[in-house]
Amino acid sequence: MATTTHTAASKPTSSPMTDTPQAFRAMAETGTTQAKEAYEKMSAATSEANDLIRKSYSTAVEGARVYNDKLLEFAQTNSKVAFDFAQKLLAIKSPSEFIERSTEHARTQFEVLTEQAKELAALVQKVTTATTEPLKTGVTKAFSHAA
Repeated sequence: MATTTHTAASKPTSSPMTDTPQAFRAMAETGTTQAKEAYEKMSAATSEANDLIRKSYSTAVEGARVYNDKLLEFAQTNSKVAFDFAQKLLAIKSPSEFIERSTEHARTQFEVLTEQAKELAALVQKVTTATTEPLKTGVTKAFSHAA
């Protein structure tokens, strides 16, 4: 009686069936690594931008405080000048003297108010620049690093 023996053929170690899951795994690991790196870059950029915004906000608040202090100073000065003018009006004895003092007071007040307006405008410009310039350059820098 003849017996035939069949030998089992051995599978190659690298078959298409085993390569596919490994390729997907490698692709998933690469994608995960890239996503993690992108997240870390964006997180750092966002943190930098947040710090810049916080500092700019603090600068703006301080600028607003200085502006309000200056407004109060001007209001106090202008009120004192108005009361002094009212006292001078009480001592007037003729219509021509009234017109003369009124005209002088109006001219002086116009000059003072013009100077006060210029000072306030310069203060606003200074605060605006101090607030926005670092923000503008910093946010641009932070997000350019993330890209």
